[in-house]
Amino acid sequence: MTVGARVKRPPDSGRPAAAVATTHLDQAQRDPLVEQRTKGDPDAPLVIYEMSDFQCPACKAFTHDILPDLEQEYVATGKVKIVFVNLPLVQIHANAAAAHEFAMCAAQQDLFWPVHDLLFRFQEAWAHTREPVGFFMMMADSAGLNKDTLLTCVETGDLRWIVQQEATAVVQRGIRSTPSFIIEQLMIPGYLPMDRWRPLLDSLYTVKTGGN
Repeated sequence: MTVGARVKRPPDSGRPAAAVATTHLDQAQRDPLVEQRTKGDPDAPLVIYEMSDFQCPACKAFTHDILPDLEQEYVATGKVKIVFVNLPLVQIHANAAAAHEFAMCAAQQDLFWPVHDLLFRFQEAWAHTREPVGFFMMMADSAGLNKDTLLTCVETGDLRWIVQQEATAVVQRGIRSTPSFIIEQLMIPGYLPMDRWRPLLDSLYTVKTGGN
């Protein structure tokens, strides 16, 4: 995608966002900026949808403690791809919505994952500040973002609808906590240690591929 290219809001079809309404990859790929917030081989047999909140401490723990092992053992080997889905819990996390909007603006510049990592790394620094956007803008250079394009995106709120649409669709599915995961129609609430991810993914992978 061209840096700064505008993502237009589609007409309201009355259906929830595909990335959280189904785990079917072909439908998920039609959602805005999903490719930019996906890790893994496009043809990976398993897809994990991660419902996350950048201000959520458990989400930070998952990102730091579990995600690196998932990437090494399952993403890098082509078995799994991971799709990040926006679920800011605004009732308890006052700065979460702003963080997710910032991340979507970064995704528009194909830099979602560097910003994802920075937001979690410095979560304590911005989580309770009154002006989180100012802190986010200070991270722009570290992530390699075009600041002018970023500032325009953040100030206009052009991508706010993506965050709101996804969060609404997730809640409509009955998911109200983070992190939560959907994989092969299974909903997994909460933080799972790696020794519980391995047997689950290995079993699903064997079923999906016939053991090949």
